[in-house]
Amino acid sequence: MEAGAAAPMVNVLITTAFNSFSTERRFASDHTIGQLKNLLEGLTGASPSSMQLTLLKKDGTLVGALSNDGATLQQAGIQNGMTIKVTDPSVRVGEFEDLSNVKKFELSDEAYADRSESLRAFKQRNKMGQFDEEKQKELKEEEAKKEAEAQHKTDAMQVGNRCLVTVVGQPHKKGTVMYKGTASFKPGLWVGVKYDEPLGKHDGSVDGKRYFECPPKYGAFVRPEHVEVGDYPEDDILQEI
Repeated sequence: MEAGAAAPMVNVLITTAFNSFSTERRFASDHTIGQLKNLLEGLTGASPSSMQLTLLKKDGTLVGALSNDGATLQQAGIQNGMTIKVTDPSVRVGEFEDLSNVKKFELSDEAYADRSESLRAFKQRNKMGQFDEEKQKELKEEEAKKEAEAQHKTDAMQVGNRCLVTVVGQPHKKGTVMYKGTASFKPGLWVGVKYDEPLGKHDGSVDGKRYFECPPKYGAFVRPEHVEVGDYPEDDILQEI
């Protein structure tokens, strides 16, 4: 290596024997093992004075212990892709992953609201998100409009109507309206459909509650905006042979 030139870097995987930590790091090849231990203290929590390092090849084969603190990484034979496993007898297994004894910082909603430098305060000052009154008003009006349209469309349907279900990303499906209204599994209006083919998800019951009767895999619930009622006769399979 020419005088004044930077030492080549070496990429290694750092793992530990006392937790699930692993990370890929680059180190200068002229660093000594002692210097490496000092750097690994901040990464792993192990103490340099009791830290033990083991070098493994890419395939996991053991190379040996890195016990000479004065040797450089290059002299120790550390190459790109190798693994350095950190052990420390003074560290209990899982010690740095056990958060049961860590005192959590908690702040009441009232105390948080009083902070002038918080994200909430920033949004309030700049009328962003939920603090943009005009935007929130528009969203509420749009939601109310959608709900009214869904109610109008649902009211116009009758159980027994033939229908066509169109959902983005799915093939169009013909069927019969079997149920309309609210349901206990999720808020809003729903239309229960019995498909002409086994393209559904159930037999008309969801979470143990029955809404209508149909064979297994023929039933489905869809939002009213995806259902069009009209003259949609069943396909004549014989005509397709």
